[in-house]
Amino acid sequence: MDRGPNVDGGLNMDPGLNVDGGLNTDRRQNAGRVLILDGGMGRELLRRGAPFRQPEWEWSALALTEAPDAVRDAHLDFIRAGAEVITANSYAVVPFHIGDRFELEAQTLAATAGRLAREAATQSGRDVKVAGSLPPLFGSYRPDLFEAARAPMLAAPLVAGLAPYVDIWLAETISSLAEARTWREVLPNDGKPFWLSFTLDDAVPHEVPVLRSGETVAEAARLALDLGAAALLFNCSAPEIMEAAVRVARDICGDRLRLGVYANALVTEDNNSDDANGELSGVREDTQPEAYLRWAQTWVAAGADMVGGCCGIGPEHIRELAQHLG
Repeated sequence: MDRGPNVDGGLNMDPGLNVDGGLNTDRRQNAGRVLILDGGMGRELLRRGAPFRQPEWEWSALALTEAPDAVRDAHLDFIRAGAEVITANSYAVVPFHIGDRFELEAQTLAATAGRLAREAATQSGRDVKVAGSLPPLFGSYRPDLFEAARAPMLAAPLVAGLAPYVDIWLAETISSLAEARTWREVLPNDGKPFWLSFTLDDAVPHEVPVLRSGETVAEAARLALDLGAAALLFNCSAPEIMEAAVRVARDICGDRLRLGVYANALVTEDNNSDDANGELSGVREDTQPEAYLRWAQTWVAAGADMVGGCCGIGPEHIRELAQHLG
């Protein structure tokens, strides 16, 4: 049978995961322990031969209905590699990717994503948390397209579909403070930890790290504290810019929340085009597992205590992180 979370949102977990359903957010109690997250689902499904076609082809929504076993198996391989948190495959359940299907099927697809992740966690026999992916509702890397008035309507079916299955709410690849505030506002008061993950502008060098909106990481860190986030993360940006973001965030947040990074392996020029939502970006050759580990070690040295991967980072990368950092 499919199993949702306990009434308090949690499962019996190992030390560092507390009984209220959240990861222990006191960094002092996690000293020296790095939590291992999973990697990017879309590229992994594509690599496995799962079906992709327009408008779903770039990401992973199509596999929820046409190849659910591939989704479950990908989750399982990330867990076997060492992931302690897996993210439900709901990132592409947005109008850009599924078009007219969104109005009728969004909640069902989100529920399928949550169920498949929960099945994988249960089947693995390991202590694994499931995070519900709360994606950019109007397109990745496009804070200029964000519509605050429409966002709650689009968010509602994703939250409703995921809620029975997830332990953590993960707003990810967020490009602006406005997007972050909206996700916090639309979530139920269910006691589940709220993780907030921003994508950074990696198109050109900056004196201080900034979001794709141009707002600073310092502002994002203060907002994460104000919103009561249990963790602040940075994802879906080039690995070399993450260290500076972590240092700024740790200086501001101290030990009040956990910090994490899951970078991508995409060619930076492709990663910053206006058509980033509509074409498959190239993958860098300098992000093989051993090289990615070296990047991750710099993030941990800067203050991160959670690491994983985004687009182009597969189970082989997660295994390398788990063996050396987990």
